[in-house]
Parts: sequence; structure tokens; C-alpha cells
Amino acid sequence: MGQNIKDTCFTDWKEREAIAEVMIPLIGRLYRKNNVVTSIYGRAIINQSVIGLLKSHRFVRQVEANELSVHDTYPILQALDTLNLGHAHIDIGKLAIRYKKVKEERSLEDYLRAELADVIGKFDAEEARNRVTQTKDVVLYGFGRIGRLLARILIEKSGGGNNLRLRAIVVRNGGAENDLEKRASLLRRDSVHGSFEGTITVDEENQCIIANGNVIQVIYSNGPDQIDYTSYGIDNAIVVDNTGKWRDADGLALHLKSKGAARVLLTAPGKGNIKNIVYGINNNMITSDDTILSAASCTTNAITPVLKAINDKFGVLNGHVETVHSYTNDQNLIDNYHKGSRRGRSAPLNMVITETGAAKAVAKALPEMAGKLTGNAIRVPTPNVSMAILNLNLGQETSVEEVNGYLRDISLHSELAKQIDFVSSPEVVSTDFVGSRRAGIVDAQATIVSGSRVVLYVWYDNEAGYSAQVVRIVNQMAGVERPTFPVLGA
Repeated sequence: MGQNIKDTCFTDWKEREAIAEVMIPLIGRLYRKNNVVTSIYGRAIINQSVIGLLKSHRFVRQVEANELSVHDTYPILQALDTLNLGHAHIDIGKLAIRYKKVKEERSLEDYLRAELADVIGKFDAEEARNRVTQTKDVVLYGFGRIGRLLARILIEKSGGGNNLRLRAIVVRNGGAENDLEKRASLLRRDSVHGSFEGTITVDEENQCIIANGNVIQVIYSNGPDQIDYTSYGIDNAIVVDNTGKWRDADGLALHLKSKGAARVLLTAPGKGNIKNIVYGINNNMITSDDTILSAASCTTNAITPVLKAINDKFGVLNGHVETVHSYTNDQNLIDNYHKGSRRGRSAPLNMVITETGAAKAVAKALPEMAGKLTGNAIRVPTPNVSMAILNLNLGQETSVEEVNGYLRDISLHSELAKQIDFVSSPEVVSTDFVGSRRAGIVDAQATIVSGSRVVLYVWYDNEAGYSAQVVRIVNQMAGVERPTFPVLGA
């Protein structure tokens, strides 16, 4: 490689770095002033570093036949900053790629005014000033793995005036004198997901954790019906029960006996007639009259969107779901008694065959799959990220290219884009998906097709991906949702 080429590559890199640095304050201003979330092909770019921003652009090359550069997106951000936008979710990556196809025919300003007509000029200064005080209260009942991931996401999203605010967590007193500090430390540091993005302090006098300016009351209680939330200034709250202890309507209704609690969302499969919601699939079933809902399970959220997509296109006659699942907190560190079969054996040392209700649970969100699936699970010695293997018999013959091409398009340009991700690399492994906010990620390199039989491998971060789905449900329950641009199919 000649010296001129080396110099050119390095100069180009430095130039793109400089543009990315200028983009960051524009992204932040749109978020904090206008409540506009910007993204690049579904990946939010709020609070990104320069390198993170450049990598988000590079990602587009993996999924589109086009390169995407900061030279393409920077002018779009500049224009957005002048349009007095109302709250929205705007994918500047997709806008840039679409504009490349029409740039010879129309100006960027005309293009954006047409694409974003519904939110241009809709910024309300008074609404923006009141945004901080006009919040929807959220309470986390329990503060385990899912509880802490939910806290991180809620805190992260509060900066733009999301109007969804984490007000309290409810836990049992662990008995330690420094219990509050221990709770804060678990939020601050995580062996799987890394350090908390921001600052955390503890207010012992008021029994609060303050995270990125969010004052979170820590409430100690031995029961869901024993709390007066209004005494902490919390009212009409959505309580997210992530303990899994109460799963039927009678048990979860105990939350509603606490003053200030209005609705309950369970982060586990609900029993009986409780609506099990997989966001993106059947969240249209949520009504204002629903006081108790379930967010189903992490596995159900991972596989249902992919099954819907495949069933819509090819028809699923029947199939088997095998889950290769990271060990969870209900297993033993070393061999010890456990009421469940095999789960008493050491989780870090063994693969453990166990049952899963996810295959049957799919039908609660996707009734057309009722009776078509069997399922089983293997717990493996990894702390996070799991995989579902979907072995399906379809109603028609197909090919690897057709299946992968279809799922790639679904992941980019459909209503399931927030649920289904797509990767086509021969080198990815489970740790590459830690922190993924999609419900499931199709591994295209592993897809097998033989006539009408298809085997799909779907990765999922069973903590972060599931928590993102839960927050999407909470947003809908609270009426806090942004219009998304570019509009699908436009």
C-alpha cells in the first residue's frame, strides 16, 4: 500500500471524525429541546461518542446495498435543527439513503418538508417547559436483573422529556446497614452490561438514589398492598412487577390496593385471562381499561415476531422451538436442592435440560400458531444472551436466499423493525449481542432450508432485549409514544 493511499485513508478518517463531533450537539439539542429521538437504521444515536456515531453509519453497509457516511447525514441534522419540529422519532439513516435516490430531482429541504410534514412547525415552547413536571410515574416493584435493566433504560430515556419517569423502586430490606448503597452499587456496576452511563449518588436521609438527576425513592415493603405511594408524591403510577412472585390476576391485583398505584405490568408470563403482550405483535389489544397486563417472557418476545413474519409469508404448518438459554437466578451456583427437575445442579458447570412454556405461550400473542409448536430448553453456562432454534415446516418450498432476504427486509422496513434484527456475519458469537435492544436477532449465516423445512437461529439478549420490549409496553400504557419517520411504505 502506497504512502499516498495511507495518507488519504487517515485524512478521510479525521475528516469524518470532525463532522461527527459537530453532529453530536445537534443530536442532543433535537432530543432535549424538541423531544426528537434520532437514529440510524433503528439504532438510537443519542449520547453516542464520535466513534459510536461512526460505527452506527458503518453498520448500514451490512444491511443495505449502500454506504452511509456522515457526509450524508450531517446536512439532514442541520436541516432538522431549523424546522421547529414537534416530538418524533426520526431515522436520519433511512432518510439519507432514500434521499440519495431523488437528490437529482429535489432539494434536501423540499424532501424533508414532504417526509416530515406532520411534525414540522409543531414545537410547543410552553409544552417543552412543562415537560419535566408533567410526567407519568413508574414504579419498579423488585430490583433484580430485569428491574435494574428497566431502571437503566427509563433513566436513559428521561433526558429528552420522555414524560415517563422512574419515581421509585420497591424492595425488601436486605438487613444490611448500608442496604441503600448496595442497591445503588448494583445499578452502578454490572458484570454483564458494564458501568451505568452517568452518575449515581445516594441520599441516605431521604432514602433515595439519584441517577442522572432522576430522584428515585427506595421503598422498603413486605407486600404489594402495603404502600402509600402518594405519601412520596407518586400518583396514578404504573407498577412494573419484576419479581415474578405473583402471576395471576388475584395476586397482581394486590398492587392496586396500594394508594397511588393505577396499573400493573408483569415481567413474566401471566396466568389465567391476563393479556400476555408481545410488543409489535398484539399490543393493539391494550386498552385504557386494562389495569393488569403481562409482558410475556423473554423467549416468547424473541420468537413470536420472527414466527409471525415467517407465517405471514410462507405459512407455518408446525414446528419445534429449542431454546439455548443462559442460566438464570433461579438456578443454583453449586449443586443443591431445587424443586425443579435438574435445576438443582450447578448452573456454571452444566448444560441443563429443562422445560419452556414459550412455544405454547406464542399462541397467546399470535393465535394462528395455536397447537403448531412444541418446545424445550437447555440452560447453558453463560450469564446472558440466549438463542432460539426454530425448526419449522412451511406451507411452501423456499430457499435460503429467499428466507434471509425476506427477514432482512422485515428487520429494516416493516412494523417489526424494532423487534427483529438481522446479522449476516460468519464470526458473531453470543457476547456480540449483549445490550441488544431488539427482541430477537436472526443469524442469516446459520439459516438452513431444505424444500419446505426451515431452521432459523435467533439470538436474543434475554435481559436487555426483553427489558426494551417491556418499556415499549409501558410507553403505550402511559400514552407516551412518538410518531416515527420516515413513514413505513411512504
